[in-house]
Amino acid sequence: MPKMKTKSGAAKRFRAQGSGGIKRTKAFLRHILTKKTTKRKRGMRGMVQVHDTNEKSVRAMMPYA
Repeated sequence: MPKMKTKSGAAKRFRAQGSGGIKRTKAFLRHILTKKTTKRKRGMRGMVQVHDTNEKSVRAMMPYA
């Protein structure tokens, strides 16, 4: 049986944690940054857990994570 492929887009966006969760970067920090406040941009830094409602679909895209 052939190996299952990981979706390459998902591999770029998500990382598996040692605790079993999946982390992702926050959205809206790529462009059109001049109109966003410094406080808002600072809050978008770093990584967060993928929400429980989306975790099943993310795991389906990354079978070996």
